[in-house]
Parts: sequence; structure tokens; C-alpha cells
Amino acid sequence: MSITFNAATSAYGQAQKLISDVGNGTAETKLAGEGKSGFGELVAQNVQGVMDLGKVSDQASLDLVNGNANIVDVVTAIAETEIAIESMVTIRDRVIKAYEEIMRMPI
Repeated sequence: MSITFNAATSAYGQAQKLISDVGNGTAETKLAGEGKSGFGELVAQNVQGVMDLGKVSDQASLDLVNGNANIVDVVTAIAETEIAIESMVTIRDRVIKAYEEIMRMPI
């Protein structure tokens, strides 16, 4: 269990670094003159949401191990995290597919 916990901690740390890079402006683009955040901010917000769901499900799992949680709550938290991750992977795949289609367009 220690190896899994260390891997999860490492993943959270890497995702947090990505979010802080976007927040610092190193990976963020602003739309011209509108003051609205760009695609990078949208991605960062979604990554943060998935990380938050992961932390909630991790805490619920630890509470279950300690006898402080209901199994239904743990299963629900894990299912929500799984759906969020699957959604992010689907969006990533579609963005990559769109990029590949753009790169195949004749100039």
C-alpha cells in the first residue's frame, strides 16, 4: 500500500506543478482584449477538479480502512473519480485527433 500511496502522491505533485505553471503564466494564453482565460486555464481547472475528486476518494478509502466511512460512500467517490478521469482521457484523445487532422490539412 505504501508504493501505491507514493505513486498517487507523485501524480498529485506533478499535476499541481502543471497547474502552478498555468497560474504563473508559463503555460497560459489569454484571449486578445477580452480578459477571458484561454484553453490552458480551462485544462488547469479540469485537472484540478480531477485531482480534488481523487483526493476525496483517497480520503474516503482511508476512512473506510480506519472504520470511519460507509462502503457506499467510498464506492461512489471512486466511481466519480473514475468517470472524471475517463472524461479527461476522452477529451485528450479528441484534442489529439483534431490536432492530427489540422496537421494533415494542405497549406
